[in-house]
Amino acid sequence: MNANLAIFLLEDELSIIETSQEAFVFRLEKVIFAYFLMKKNMNLKEILLSILLFYVCAGLSFGQDEVKKVKYPDKKTYLYRVTLKDKIGTPYSLEHPEEYLSIKSLNRRASQNITPDSTDLPINPEYIKEISLITPEVVSTSKWNNTILVKCHKQEEIKKILELGFVEGALKVWTSPDSISKDKSRLKYHNDFNSWDEIYTSDYGATQEQVNMLGGIKLHEHGFTGEGITIAVLDGGFMNTDVIPCLHNIKFEGVKDFVFPKAENVFKEMEHGTKVLSVMAVNVPEKFVGTAPDASYWLLRCEDEDTESLAEEDYWAAAAEFADSVGVDVISSSLGFHSFDDTETNYSYHQLDGKTAMISRTASMLASKGIILVNSAGNDGMSAWKKINVPADAYDIITVGAVTPSGHNAPFSSIGPTADGRIKPDVMALGSPTAVITGRGTIIKDMGTSFATPVVAGLVACLWQALKGKTAKEIIEIVKNSANNLNTPDNIYGYGIPDLWNAYNSSRKTKSTSP
Repeated sequence: MNANLAIFLLEDELSIIETSQEAFVFRLEKVIFAYFLMKKNMNLKEILLSILLFYVCAGLSFGQDEVKKVKYPDKKTYLYRVTLKDKIGTPYSLEHPEEYLSIKSLNRRASQNITPDSTDLPINPEYIKEISLITPEVVSTSKWNNTILVKCHKQEEIKKILELGFVEGALKVWTSPDSISKDKSRLKYHNDFNSWDEIYTSDYGATQEQVNMLGGIKLHEHGFTGEGITIAVLDGGFMNTDVIPCLHNIKFEGVKDFVFPKAENVFKEMEHGTKVLSVMAVNVPEKFVGTAPDASYWLLRCEDEDTESLAEEDYWAAAAEFADSVGVDVISSSLGFHSFDDTETNYSYHQLDGKTAMISRTASMLASKGIILVNSAGNDGMSAWKKINVPADAYDIITVGAVTPSGHNAPFSSIGPTADGRIKPDVMALGSPTAVITGRGTIIKDMGTSFATPVVAGLVACLWQALKGKTAKEIIEIVKNSANNLNTPDNIYGYGIPDLWNAYNSSRKTKSTSP
């Protein structure tokens, strides 16, 4: 490696300052290496000054990004979660679920002996119609929670809604900010990986460690790569997913936006979802192979990057119910909440019971609908909060914490228990760091339970492909029972790092020896 290559390395990394603070923070070591290559005779003082200058320049760039705001384009706006008393009068029935659930969804349920119940019945259209006559817009609905999210400009509007006989109550969940980020623009992206990203000694390239840690390579070698399983990615944006070449071969089922106001284009929104998706779906041998490269994917945007509010729970619930209706098998969600712009709506520890938060109640229902939710624990382990977020506190899901390559828990990984004493997180995976592909189409190592989660979600899909006939709840237990801390689970490491190849073999043996 010569000085010219070092300069190229440095220029490549400097360009990240304009696009991604995360990428800058976690690729600083490459910049330092480049400095060493260019100035072999630098003393320690010079090196430290160079790094400091780099941070200052980067900080200025980040600061400039932060002030790119525009006035909120509408008059003062509020979102209210309206709770209904019943579903009386709905034209839908449990005898004809095909009217509101796809055949794929019904088949998934039937394979697990699950039949639709009253929570599956859509909200009475007449209720929605009456509310629509009062409010400027019905943003979304949740049939499982029997709620409607409505937009209002005046307090009188919500007062009139509360007077309707079928309305039980209303909660303000969002207030429009004074300003929002300017229209998003696409990041510049690479058509090819860098030549040094290729690892000829490994079929998996950058992802070898994270896939192998959970026994994933063995699953793949035996043909279990997620074929026939549909995964929904619930996130905040999928920057350049539609144009980055290494993502072109992914089996996409569709894209849908649940956030208010809807994005101009989800592929111009934040790159977080692109990174999460890449961990599962990309298949470029010797460079980057995901945990479920042959699964099919729905991309569902339900995170608002501009504000933090209770309304994001409504978006998430709408996305989860949509995923159910189109027949999704596994949900990978690297989202979580505990504090909001309106601090009076913040959650307290005692509310982490899987029932209090709307998002957690919804998450707790997924397994009973035949879906496995894999959700990040959160990255608050070093903050004053420390605990998991919602919906990581939900029942019958897999909550994922992060470990280092040595298998030790990452200090930032959020901890349990839930308020009612359940072990959380459930399992751990490599998240400090995880190999991901950015919205620029480059491979980096990034930190967070956000990226440990899709490592698990993808391999859960592969395991379920291998163990056809198992229910969502059975797969969840099989995953936990395969982990290396099963006998001494705790609220930092959970049940430990699962071995899904062993989980597959153990389940086969159990089946073959059963009467």
